[in-house]
Amino acid sequence: MLDYDILRLLCWGLLGLFTVGFALSSGLEMGVALLLPFLQLSEPQRRQIAARLAPLSAGNQAWLAAVIAVLYAGWPTVYAVVFSSFQNLLLCVILAVCIRPIGLYFRNSLEHPDWLPYWDKALFLSGLLPVVVLGLLAGNLLKGFPFHLSSDMHIAFLGSLAGLFNPFAMLVAACCLALLAAYAAVYLQLHGDPALQLRAKAVAQTTVILFLLLFALCGGWITHLEGYHVTTEILPDGVSNPLAKFVKRGDGLWLDNYEHEPALWVIPGLAFLAGIGAWVLCKFDRAYWALLALALALALAVLTLGVSMFPFLAPSNISLNSSLTLWDASASQTALTGLLGFAGPALLVMAVATRGLFRILR
Repeated sequence: MLDYDILRLLCWGLLGLFTVGFALSSGLEMGVALLLPFLQLSEPQRRQIAARLAPLSAGNQAWLAAVIAVLYAGWPTVYAVVFSSFQNLLLCVILAVCIRPIGLYFRNSLEHPDWLPYWDKALFLSGLLPVVVLGLLAGNLLKGFPFHLSSDMHIAFLGSLAGLFNPFAMLVAACCLALLAAYAAVYLQLHGDPALQLRAKAVAQTTVILFLLLFALCGGWITHLEGYHVTTEILPDGVSNPLAKFVKRGDGLWLDNYEHEPALWVIPGLAFLAGIGAWVLCKFDRAYWALLALALALALAVLTLGVSMFPFLAPSNISLNSSLTLWDASASQTALTGLLGFAGPALLVMAVATRGLFRILR
């Protein structure tokens, strides 16, 4: 077996990579779905888009299932806290994700014109809801959400659904919307017919600029946002006991990791530069390279969230010491060894299969 601390760190990295895979694969579908009402598409264009995405949609759901499975197997307490606290929002995500493959399939299978507007609306909601909800989830993870762990590890969520819709979380959700809309618009610029390419190019340039502005605004807000810091000694190879530490909260503490490791500034910096590069490439009709630049920006944006919060996975803003980190809320050493042995090869297989399917359908 590997050392316990190395196992925890490697499995945390796997969780991040599966999240990036979900963002790159399903994020493209969600972006295209939420753009459908705004591109003035003809019926043949809608059918062409649905035919291109339908074979990908069901397979891409495996990435979401993998993220949930890795979180459950590696950090069961975090899984329990997040799903019990955000159960209503996450239920919307799961339902919307399940509707999308069905909507793409039936939209091209049923010829009755009366049904088409309903399927288009369902597809739009299947793109909009997951992006907004997952953006709200990311924003509330950074801000902290109100849960408490009792001495017997009983979980109590002390907030309300309305409290999750706070200004910072909605800003993060808007940033996610802009990024995925730009990602999808460049994809349509690359694969659409000439008329669609012109409309998609205009949308892509606008949404990339909007993403850059919102991403910069999120970064500026985080410098004044209350972050979290473990004040007691951290034992990376210690037993999992979330209540055996003390946590403090203060303005700008999410920047601690960047102060201790200045090289980490490369991650958000490259995300911003990739967005600028995507705008330039899109302007000069280099849609393929613009798509790669936005995929890089999306991956780096997800990694920025992870490294900013490290080692926290679920901070509590009402019971600070109940906050969960990757060191004190993980599964056993044996469980993490099994997770690494199974999820590591699965990540490679899923990445190769997804890339191969995209190439075939191109």
